[in-house]
Amino acid sequence: MASVAMANGVNANLVRRWVLELERGVPEEPAGDVAIASKAVPQLPSSFVQVPLPSAPAMPGIRIELQRGATKVVVTWPSAAVSECAAWMRELLR
Repeated sequence: MASVAMANGVNANLVRRWVLELERGVPEEPAGDVAIASKAVPQLPSSFVQVPLPSAPAMPGIRIELQRGATKVVVTWPSAAVSECAAWMRELLR
């Protein structure tokens, strides 16, 4: 729980309390500043229109050019398989 709390900038005791409340099934009323902060969050107006965003552009592939003398080899590797490409390069350069 502590690592999850740290990763999200939340006190570990607060995360522990939330887990206990969830297990009990009865959430407690937040106390102090937390209650004030939760009430201060503005609500979206009813005229809010969700706009679809374009999908992220595809990442370009990895392009490797090797040349030894007159021989030239060009390898194109999908960028989603970076670790496999690195392993292949290590083997190739041994």
